Amino acid sequence: MGLVKERAGARAQRLTTGIETWVDREVAGCEFKDERLGRRFGKLLAQIGSDMGQSIPLVCQDWANTKAAYRFFSNERVDEADILCGHFEATRGRVAATEGPIFVLHDTTEFSFKREKPDLIGFTGKTAGRTQCGILTHSSLAVTTEGLPLGLSAIKFWTRKKFKGTTALKRKINPTRVPIEQKESIRWLENLRQSTDLLAAPGRCVHIGDRESDIYELFCLAQGAMADFG
Repeated sequence: MGLVKERAGARAQRLTTGIETWVDREVAGCEFKDERLGRRFGKLLAQIGSDMGQSIPLVCQDWANTKAAYRFFSNERVDEADILCGHFEATRGRVAATEGPIFVLHDTTEFSFKREKPDLIGFTGKTAGRTQCGILTHSSLAVTTEGLPLGLSAIKFWTRKKFKGTTALKRKINPTRVPIEQKESIRWLENLRQSTDLLAAPGRCVHIGDRESDIYELFCLAQGAMADFG
């Protein structure tokens, strides 16, 4: 009990010494279908930001706020674009206020979960014959040359719905003949395009990816947008 009270006191102190201002900046560009949803999101962001890494019930402190948080996440009138648009606008502002080149780091992260009914979450792949469930995220992070993060400039979430026959299909079809729009690789192009549109400074941006980004169409897109890619 003493530890919980201590955390709550530290959390309240942090909220009044900067995080609230940070939250205000992050949600300023959000456009929810209902103002109450915007206020709830701002409160949630402050709660989660006050104790990063903790569970929703712990940061919400009581059952009423916890239920309100879960209702927000399950609300059909809220989607990822509503939640992220404010952050993207804040990223644009921070990049505009920064001088010099900007690195945009692109990479994919796989979040795996253990569930009795994996189909309720989504499939991500198979390992040792076992189906994995979770979500895949391809994000683009803008940073300064000194390594200071400025925020996300693009992000994409997805799961894989079909695996049966994939290996056999690869033996019959040359992957190079499949249009890029029909491949998961399209995420690299979409994030590059979204980042270029958002930051509006292609000449300043150096896009960086691992060997998975060795895609002809991606290099053509970067060249056409007058952006560098490494």
